[in-house]
Amino acid sequence: MIQENHSGTSALVIGGTQGLGLAIAQRLRAEGCTRLVIAGRDPLKGAAAADAVGATFLPVDLGDTDAVLDLVDSAIDEMGHVTALVNAGALTDRSSILDTTPEVWDAMMSANARGPFFAIQRVANRAIATGHGATIVNILSMVVHCGQSFLAPYSASKSALANVTKNAAQALRHHGIRVNGINCGWMDTPGEDAVQRKYHAADNDWLATAESAQPFGMLVKPDHVAGLASYLLGPASGVMTGSLVDFDQNVSGAYPE
Repeated sequence: MIQENHSGTSALVIGGTQGLGLAIAQRLRAEGCTRLVIAGRDPLKGAAAADAVGATFLPVDLGDTDAVLDLVDSAIDEMGHVTALVNAGALTDRSSILDTTPEVWDAMMSANARGPFFAIQRVANRAIATGHGATIVNILSMVVHCGQSFLAPYSASKSALANVTKNAAQALRHHGIRVNGINCGWMDTPGEDAVQRKYHAADNDWLATAESAQPFGMLVKPDHVAGLASYLLGPASGVMTGSLVDFDQNVSGAYPE
């Protein structure tokens, strides 16, 4: 049974229009969150997702820092406060150490690290100014431990956000603001389907083939991670802060036996 742990939550889910971000928004809504804003790049997709989940949609380009700051202010204007922030948006373009261009590097770092950094900063400053606490969850990836060769700038950007997570947790704990992160493994999302088809020439059976090779016979599912994100954002996680949780079926550092 789903508990109503979020009746007092005012949540902003950046990257909340599809995949994991949308699953988190749906979970928060199911647990009693009635003040909910989701943000993303695509207005049509965003409006449809907001209607489906019972949220307000606000557009944002994570590569535009001013737009990120304005988003937080607009969400606070909409809800009165932001007491829960989820940074789930990201670029996932492929390139390696040998062929990454400066333009790809800058775009990846801007959207995946700088944008979330300044979203956290704005939420924290607004919360401190009005004297309320907040919880923040950053969606990371198992690539923070290394990553495939074709994910060089993506891995670097998520590793930067992992450090931001811990550093922000340290800085904000005495203000009643908790910050945690989830290192997600290979996940079954619409975004991953698009990436597989665009970059890896995947056919319609790619998911079944991929899942058949996994220890538990499936990729990570958004609903699984959404439950953990909701827990980290809610009162049940108590004083937990500065944690990076590996959410995967493959153990980092393990070797074939």
